[in-house]
Amino acid sequence: MKPLRLLAFLLLGASATFASREKPVIGLSLDTLKEERWQRDRDTFIAAAQKLGATVIVQSANSDDTRQIRDVESLLSRKVDVLVIVPHDGAAMARAVKSAREAKVPVIAYDRLILNCHLDYYLSFDNVKVGEAQAAYVAERLPKDRPARVVRIYGAPTDHNAKLFKQGQDKILAPLIQAGRVQVVHEDYALDWKPENAKKIMNAAVTKAGKAIDVVIASNDGTAGGAIQALQEDGLAGKVLVTGQDADLAACQRILRGTQAMTIYKPLKNLAELAARVAVGVARGEPPATTSTTDNGFRAVPTVMERIISVDRSNLQATVVADGFHRAADLK
Repeated sequence: MKPLRLLAFLLLGASATFASREKPVIGLSLDTLKEERWQRDRDTFIAAAQKLGATVIVQSANSDDTRQIRDVESLLSRKVDVLVIVPHDGAAMARAVKSAREAKVPVIAYDRLILNCHLDYYLSFDNVKVGEAQAAYVAERLPKDRPARVVRIYGAPTDHNAKLFKQGQDKILAPLIQAGRVQVVHEDYALDWKPENAKKIMNAAVTKAGKAIDVVIASNDGTAGGAIQALQEDGLAGKVLVTGQDADLAACQRILRGTQAMTIYKPLKNLAELAARVAVGVARGEPPATTSTTDNGFRAVPTVMERIISVDRSNLQATVVADGFHRAADLK
């Protein structure tokens, strides 16, 4: 037996049956397919896995933890060789990882960490750096003569990534707040990352703080869109700097129109193709070359991180368009 196959065999248990499969079956359990971003990830992942000879079975939980656990149990019953999971709640999905481990099926957490369990691999972007990049963009554009009045809209409280984005933002903002250059006038988490919940947060911020708001640090493009809807109602759209993340088409259009200042472009194609390669490799007994580890509360999980890019009007064409992520004609 080759050394890498022997290692996978020993790590995952002597009764594991996936190591010799040439046509593996990959189970892909998604939190949701409501957002453009996750539809792209799914399609790219499936195409890349199929090129490698694998079959992919997809389940989407519609942001329901109970349903996602049932989805994983269903995938396990269909004898998948590897599970790739985008968890709705990183803590709740530990139960699903336990079930997979009992079935000798390795689990890869995709983009969102699964906590407090024997997770096999974690593939993502450096989400602390995402938050840092959002806040750094704001820091470079603060008013010179007075404190900037800032609204902070975080992501879903069930998503570990939302906390990492906030952690990164805090690293940049904390000294500015202490120095009196930034005043946070309102902040809240947007349940399930829904734009309508972000809109409610923004409405509450305007009611509380009035129209003298300089910046909205929204943690993704969906929440940015919800905030901008509220700003439009009060005649503030385009007058307030709004951040985002994911380079969604609607967000890139807003950047060109001037209602959203920036987004974080995460080359999703790279991550999805990487996940497909890793999943198929693991199914064939070939562990990936990881670059770091991430503490999930139970173990140091072998991790691979992809790069991120801050995007605004100045480099939109050179990044998301040049990469083929969006067509120039679609941005108008």
